[in-house]
Amino acid sequence: MKLIVADDSALFREGLIGLLERQGHEIVAFAASAPELETVAAANEADVIVTDVRMPPRMANDGLAAAVEIRKKQPETGIMVLSQYVAPAYASELFKPGAPTEGVGGLGYLLKDRVARVADFIRSLQVVGAGGVVVDPEIATALVQGRPSRLDVLSQREEEVLELMAQGLSNQQICGKLYLSSAAVSKHVAAVFSKLGMAPGEDNRRVRAVLAYLTEKQGM
Repeated sequence: MKLIVADDSALFREGLIGLLERQGHEIVAFAASAPELETVAAANEADVIVTDVRMPPRMANDGLAAAVEIRKKQPETGIMVLSQYVAPAYASELFKPGAPTEGVGGLGYLLKDRVARVADFIRSLQVVGAGGVVVDPEIATALVQGRPSRLDVLSQREEEVLELMAQGLSNQQICGKLYLSSAAVSKHVAAVFSKLGMAPGEDNRRVRAVLAYLTEKQGM
């Protein structure tokens, strides 16, 4: 994949770049601040942007804010956000209603500690590159804390479909995996949304359904 890496820590940034290059990925640009990230993202085509949350100039949520802006202008580009701390308020900005999610670049939000688990991190990056959604277990827990479980209302087949959605598969890919017709998969996906209380036309239904699944099934 073609990647852009943004982090104000030169040590972490260069280490991450080296890791990704050894895995066969191409780093088309890097940035050390949020404004620089927006500039290089506009000037370079990338499959996924990997960015820290806290970056100059304010050292607040500048990196995340830049990612949200890039997402609006270049929805086809995947976004992988890395954070030093569990910050559900920041994660909510990336996944909030109104952000494009279906049929465009994937979304990911992980704690930086996960990068040390190289195989898991690379798999997560591949899911985002394929248009899927990846959320750190601790962050997902904070995002949905206090919400009752609703997965028990799903049929076995609907839960299978939701599991594959959580793996980043598109409806068409789910068809091949489960040997179902496109119409059947669309029916099951619609049933998942309906049973989880997500009305037609509501934004981010796929993301929120995946969050619900990850929270229940990964012990979050």
